[in-house]
Amino acid sequence: MGQVHEIAESLTALKLGEPQTYVDLTLFPLIGDPEAAPGYVLLDEALERHLVHVTEVSAGGRVPELAFENSSDETVLLVDGDELVGAKQNRVVNLSILVAGGKKLVIPVSCVEQGRWVYRSAEFQAAHRALFARARARKAQSVSDSLRSRGERRANQSQVWADVADKAYACRVESETLAMSDIYVESAAQLDDYVRAFRALPGQRGAVVAIGGKVIGLELFNCPTAFSRYLEKLVRAYALDAIETPALEPRVPSATDAQAFLDLVWATHAERFPALGEGDDVRLTGAGLAGGALLADGRLVHLAAFVVP
Repeated sequence: MGQVHEIAESLTALKLGEPQTYVDLTLFPLIGDPEAAPGYVLLDEALERHLVHVTEVSAGGRVPELAFENSSDETVLLVDGDELVGAKQNRVVNLSILVAGGKKLVIPVSCVEQGRWVYRSAEFQAAHRALFARARARKAQSVSDSLRSRGERRANQSQVWADVADKAYACRVESETLAMSDIYVESAAQLDDYVRAFRALPGQRGAVVAIGGKVIGLELFNCPTAFSRYLEKLVRAYALDAIETPALEPRVPSATDAQAFLDLVWATHAERFPALGEGDDVRLTGAGLAGGALLADGRLVHLAAFVVP
């Protein structure tokens, strides 16, 4: 399969805004319809409002799977890379999933806490964090490979653990359980500075992201409300990569660079699969790019794409 028309239509309808930069991190706003409504609740909010319950699949648990129950009438969006903390070990979601009200699913996840396999809580809680961007790019690639070759939405768990370990080393963080959460906690002061530097603009549905003057990814939602709620998580995930190599002076890419990345996403090979929840999964592969999109009711719900490191 080549180009997916829902992705093409969404990208065509966007306007590239003026970049916002802090130190070596740059976000180019993607501006769309300011009146669009999400039609769903994001995972963190759903957990905090007790609309959903996330647990191990059994008392013994299985590392790559969790049980998800939406006990409300609301539709809930789990975004690729969302972290869940608690139960037997912390996990991140392998790809974006839209779960209708009253539905139960077994969701595919990856472990980001290698040194723990013991209960801390019966249910998972929201972490307000996502897998940092470099590891998320590699995870996206391995999930696409798994879905295409075996029909499973599995990540390369060893690679995820290695990426977390490398990040802990780079950030000089010691963690008793090799937990990604400890890296974020220890780096909080620096990351807070990045968060304060960025704001969502009216009608902003997403962003093209660059570190060190090089465009490396994008995040796009179907409406401004969802993006504005996700923005802090997005900034922290990319900033955790940016702080590894502090810049002597900020380097800002051009709008031409950002548009070239959008064009690359447009042209990248895409494959469509029935989603676990509502809609269809689309996986992007090739030309040094990896990522995925979630489509439902003839529209793009969420898209994330990355340059593969």
